[in-house]
Amino acid sequence: MLETPPLANGGREGLKMTTKDALIKYCLRLGDTSLILGQRMAEWCSNGPTLEEDIALTNLSLDFFGQARTMLSYAGELEGKGKSEDDFAFKRNEREFYNTLLSERPNGHFGDTIARNFLHDAFLYHLYSALRNSKDEIIAAHSAKSIKEVTYHLRHSSEWMVRLGGGTEESHQKIQDSINDLWMFTGDLFAMNEVDEILIKEGIAVNLKDIKKNWDNTVNEVLHRATLQRPEDAYMQSGSLEGRHAECLGHLLAEMQFLPRAYPEATW
Repeated sequence: MLETPPLANGGREGLKMTTKDALIKYCLRLGDTSLILGQRMAEWCSNGPTLEEDIALTNLSLDFFGQARTMLSYAGELEGKGKSEDDFAFKRNEREFYNTLLSERPNGHFGDTIARNFLHDAFLYHLYSALRNSKDEIIAAHSAKSIKEVTYHLRHSSEWMVRLGGGTEESHQKIQDSINDLWMFTGDLFAMNEVDEILIKEGIAVNLKDIKKNWDNTVNEVLHRATLQRPEDAYMQSGSLEGRHAECLGHLLAEMQFLPRAYPEATW
């Protein structure tokens, strides 16, 4: 007799997702996003446009990795199967990652990275500001710590948006093109599913519709200062909550996970 295939939440068809299951997924969502952003920023190491900016971009990477470690470690504790943050980072395939689609976009040129980071920094700033009031003590403490880092991240990317937008004709056009190209991935930032529904009722998560309003205000204000046009909301990409990603994530993971997978018993 064939068994019913297990659902993504670890249960079987017809079984309701538990608060614990939802919290694990939520922690993975936060941790994966920080991890992938950290890996993207690490790719700038020794490639920055100036020495000062090279160091700044690398420091952003370290902040993201620290945030990822906290959430992935917490997910392991909740799951109770002995998994560490390294297990989640290096031993999952791309369909098992829940990072936002925007976070995985390739670095491209400097303006592409600044535009991607700005759109994402504005999101994380308002998300972590709200999550400081989470009824989950670990998430609340993590958010209180992370908001200090994300505040700097948003200031850094916002200032560069204004400098590039108000710079030369070429820099203005390039940063506008970057915003235009990335805009379709911003809708995915605010996607919600059963995980959010459960955790919002428990006072653990926040309603991303409220975050969207604050994000809109921040984005509009900075784009205005940078003399840039906000793109129209047309077709928006989605799928991160179901583990659906672009091809670029597979390439990123192949590089990031190569060593731990090639030498699984190695320690350092």
